[in-house]
Amino acid sequence: MEIWRLFHGTDHIIEVPDIRLGNIHNDYGKGFYCTLDEEMAREWACKKNTDGFVNSYDFNIEGLQILNLMDGRHTILQWIALLLQYRTFRLDSEIALDARNYIIKHYAMDLNPYDVAVGYRADDSYFQYAESFVSNTLPLRTLNLALRLGNLGEQTVILSQKGFEHLRFAEASPVDKNQYYPKFIDRDSRARDTWRREMKQSRSYRDDLFVMDILREEMEDDDPRIQRILSE
Repeated sequence: MEIWRLFHGTDHIIEVPDIRLGNIHNDYGKGFYCTLDEEMAREWACKKNTDGFVNSYDFNIEGLQILNLMDGRHTILQWIALLLQYRTFRLDSEIALDARNYIIKHYAMDLNPYDVAVGYRADDSYFQYAESFVSNTLPLRTLNLALRLGNLGEQTVILSQKGFEHLRFAEASPVDKNQYYPKFIDRDSRARDTWRREMKQSRSYRDDLFVMDILREEMEDDDPRIQRILSE
């Protein structure tokens, strides 16, 4: 039996998570969003500059179907496709609308067979990068680099009723906003600064791919040009 210790940072105590209360417009749709990193959960608990709580759970993963988008077998385009399915994007150009439809059609994954998803968390900066890529203003290499350098956290999302039944509440710890809200802001600032420094060192788009290139060439996820950039 393998048990994960999951943490959920929020402004109140949740002893019994309820799948019916999830927001369909979150990164991976309706679910219960947690992390394996307790310090990260403490920052998330205070992200609105209020005191909060870290709820801890023992999660028995035996018999569960787990989609791990960080296992090397998936690409950021599949993650983008999930965001486009569930999150609300500002798509104010014909290119962006065409890109949304194409990426969902060719890269989207069906989450219905899975009880759990593990992947990037689309905080404000990550979401802006994704939005810029779909709008054809950010190349694929830069998007991939931004996600790798960001260090803004991975999340574990409980998606199914079966998954919820495997959660066992352990405890709830109070979190002081005066200590953890500055840490939340600092993590995002450091991620943006690191990204800006890297971008100044590499500005050539000659051998890069924009979303328009993917549309024109009708590239699939296993296209060697995409794989080359994502493996750098």
